[in-house]
Amino acid sequence: MIPTMLLVGLVFGRWWRVTIPVGTLAWVVLLIATGTGSGLPFVLGAAAFGAANVIVGVLAYQAIAWLAHAIVHTLRPASRS
Repeated sequence: MIPTMLLVGLVFGRWWRVTIPVGTLAWVVLLIATGTGSGLPFVLGAAAFGAANVIVGVLAYQAIAWLAHAIVHTLRPASRS
């Protein structure tokens, strides 16, 4: 299940302000809906764990996007004036 949340962060990392809270909530709802656990300590722990995994995915997306941007600008020929 952890790769699921990492993938969510990686795919939707551009919109991180929405992806992190929605992914965290979706993780908790998924665990409760499948009967994996219940109770406040479980929900809080699951929320923290889900958020951490989404954040790692978002950071991976941001790093890949930054690297691609840097490569494109490095390889782009200088403009002639």
